Amino acid sequence: MKNNYLNIVGLAYRAGKCSIGEDTIVKDIRQKRAKLVLLASDIGPRTQKKLMNKCHTYEVPFAFVDDRETLSNAIGKSQRVAAAILDEGFAAKIQSLLG
Repeated sequence: MKNNYLNIVGLAYRAGKCSIGEDTIVKDIRQKRAKLVLLASDIGPRTQKKLMNKCHTYEVPFAFVDDRETLSNAIGKSQRVAAAILDEGFAAKIQSLLG
């Protein structure tokens, strides 16, 4: 059941409702477009601190998920440590599957 969220992440990415890349995610958090930020469990400490601080400041929920390889495979891109879900429906479904 836990890995079902990966299917939703992949679907959100293919639907254009997911942003990747640290700068893009920070921009989406600032513009209040990000509804949920997913952080890989093996994210670097500086990137983790930066994204978590932005999420706290702008009151965007975030969740730690599997490692970067698993998250990258779900998105279809290599070496991704974070993803921002931009759609409320996708974000709610992922949170329910993670919770």
